Amino acid sequence: MKSIYDVIISPVITEQSMMATAEGKYTFRVAKNATKSEIRQACERLFDVKVVKVNTSYQGGKTKRMGVHEGKQPVWKKAVVTIDLDPTEDRYETKGGKVGTTTRKYKTEIEEFGFGQ
Repeated sequence: MKSIYDVIISPVITEQSMMATAEGKYTFRVAKNATKSEIRQACERLFDVKVVKVNTSYQGGKTKRMGVHEGKQPVWKKAVVTIDLDPTEDRYETKGGKVGTTTRKYKTEIEEFGFGQ
């Protein structure tokens, strides 16, 4: 089992990703072998938020030049995590037909993400 700190490496802070935070979408650089369910669990445990959806994509390494020398940047995996902006209590049915609710409170934003929010 991977540690949650091994799954999420760092936030991706760009102009586009900062505008998407208003819609509850946060962009992270994640481990290349991390699955969507591992990313979901890591975000929920690290930031105490309710994750609705996880989209992942591989970002190909760009070719860069420095003078006559040419090299390639590494390939990395990006995850866009959509959180629930209006989390409600989870309802479930117990034995005997009673309806129970969870007492867990979720945050509506990730304060640790980026600057200037």
